[in-house]
Amino acid sequence: MTKLSHYDDQGQAHMVDVSAKPATKREAKARAFVELSPEALAALPKNPKGNPLEVARFAGIQAAKQTSTLIPMCHPLALSFIDVETHILEGGVSVGATAATVAGTGVEMEAMVAASVAALTIYDMTKALDKGIRIREIELVSKSGGKSGEWRRP
Repeated sequence: MTKLSHYDDQGQAHMVDVSAKPATKREAKARAFVELSPEALAALPKNPKGNPLEVARFAGIQAAKQTSTLIPMCHPLALSFIDVETHILEGGVSVGATAATVAGTGVEMEAMVAASVAALTIYDMTKALDKGIRIREIELVSKSGGKSGEWRRP
């Protein structure tokens, strides 16, 4: 069985020491889907709180920069790039996030946090219009760089 890197030999959680790892370009992409009613989707551009998709984009970018304060064993990273995109689709809003750095550890968590918080922001800004909103399929899409190299969701 593969040993989980965030646990020591006594089973205690700890931050992984990445000081010996080479700094390489690393990138990760994540996504989420916010399921909305047709009425809430139709109201998106004229939401009285402002444009939920633009606010969600900013929230996701800001959240990625705060990942290490939210997830206890994440390393604080200098992000080279973070972007969040939203697209209105049938049944809801697709959220995509990309994070990049040159560091000794990956940016999967930063991309996942960005997608998650952007989705939560859409929820927050549209909940008055739709009590049945669901956030679905928060997932890593791809990652590159580091020892494990490329990975893509099949």
